[in-house]
Amino acid sequence: MRRIDEIHTTHPTWGYRTITTVIRRDDKLQINRKRVQRLMKVMGVYTIYPKPNLSKRYHAQYIRPYLLRNLAITRPNQVWGVDITYIRMNKGFLYLFIIIDWYSRMIVDYELSTTIDKPFVMNTLKRALKNHKPEIINSDQGSHFTNPDYIKLLESSNVKISMDGKGQALDNVRTERFFRTLKYDLIYINEYTSPRQLRRDIDQYMIEYNTYRPHSSINNRCPAEAFEERFFLEAA
Repeated sequence: MRRIDEIHTTHPTWGYRTITTVIRRDDKLQINRKRVQRLMKVMGVYTIYPKPNLSKRYHAQYIRPYLLRNLAITRPNQVWGVDITYIRMNKGFLYLFIIIDWYSRMIVDYELSTTIDKPFVMNTLKRALKNHKPEIINSDQGSHFTNPDYIKLLESSNVKISMDGKGQALDNVRTERFFRTLKYDLIYINEYTSPRQLRRDIDQYMIEYNTYRPHSSINNRCPAEAFEERFFLEAA
């Protein structure tokens, strides 16, 4: 699972067949494709070129169109991206759910969970929506977002729902870039032995990412500065 995570983070378009081949070749592990496919499912990992049967038919009624194509993102709280990633430890793993403002790149809220059950996603969204409200929230077509509870929450908050299109590699690229940055900056260079230690470092990383680290895409400001831009303009 550690190697699957590393390979997927570096090459998110590679499917389980290619990942199996690379692990066999580079790590000399005798593992078959079915096992890699099963582990990717446990991890919540899938290629950003989804297969035609990725979304189960019973979720189809909750799938929404992608609203961001050719949309200029020019202000905070215009678009939020939401997603879940696998976070490894020395023994075991956690799941990280994030809400990122696509204009400022600020992490609006996040949560670590020992399971991939839906409540930790819903609770984090509810908490974030008490403080801010975006115009659009974009997600993939995973089961955490193609279900009645998620749809009802956003519709009742008057938030438009956008979902990545099948086979569209760039639909969620800003959120994917954050996960890649986090893993290379923090996860892959440390050996976490306990959830408590991981949570502590994730908390510290989020503070530094939001309030200190400059981003060239927002004129070398930190995300919190760019996110607060809206409130300065409204006050003026």
